Amino acid sequence: MSRPKPALRRLSADALALIARRFAVLAEPMRLRLLHALFPGEKSVGELVTLTGGTQANVSRHLQTLAQAQLLARRKEGLQVFYTISDPSIFPLCELVCGSLEKSHARQRKLVAAGG
Repeated sequence: MSRPKPALRRLSADALALIARRFAVLAEPMRLRLLHALFPGEKSVGELVTLTGGTQANVSRHLQTLAQAQLLARRKEGLQVFYTISDPSIFPLCELVCGSLEKSHARQRKLVAAGG
């Protein structure tokens, strides 16, 4: 059974450049770890350092990149800085990509287990 193909959307060169930049921001494993850590909700920079195993400087740099790309919102409370996901499209995007990869890996494992 084949799936219906989505309607082709004509995109301008500027729109394609914006999309490419968004994917470039998401193409860094530490940024994906940070987003994953933020899925349940807001976290402080310190919590994110602990959850991701990164250094304070590295985590802060990646958080800044994600915030500049408008994927995260930043809130300061006293000396602490908190981040949360501000672009809700990240949730279905990650689910789509992760789900697709999970299915692909499951098929690979079946082939390997079957000796083929």
